[in-house]
Amino acid sequence: MRGVGWAAVGGFVLVVAEIVVFVLVAHAVGWAWAVLLGLATMFIGAMLVKREGMRAWRRFRDAVNQGRPAGGEVSDGLTGLLGALLLIVPGFITATAGLLLLIPPVRALAGRQVRGVAERRISPAAAGDLFGPRVVRADRTPDAGSADGGIVEGEVVEGEVIDPR
Repeated sequence: MRGVGWAAVGGFVLVVAEIVVFVLVAHAVGWAWAVLLGLATMFIGAMLVKREGMRAWRRFRDAVNQGRPAGGEVSDGLTGLLGALLLIVPGFITATAGLLLLIPPVRALAGRQVRGVAERRISPAAAGDLFGPRVVRADRTPDAGSADGGIVEGEVVEGEVIDPR
């Protein structure tokens, strides 16, 4: 229930901020231009929702047909779809966030964040099926600072997870 309360407060703050920004833009360029700009971003967002949705679906289908893990395509598609949906929401703050999510470097960064959240919330087996196997760099050199020379009993391997992208 706590998360819902914070979401409501965040939504209220966003609405107030959007009104303030709209008034500032309207004061700077005129009310008619501000309304026209808001309607234009909503129209562009509506067109992009269809394009991004079809593109994401096509890339997902291609990955599945080729037997590749489709998680990367899903996270990229969700990021593009979110950007388009943010353009549809009335307001200049959400439109700016939506436009940023459509810029390839920002979209790639956001897609990696979506992937990271998904990997933390689902089981490692499901994450492997969705995103493919993780690449790990193992370090098998003995640790000179330890008393036993770094030898460890069992199946322990020190290393770091490397994102192949």
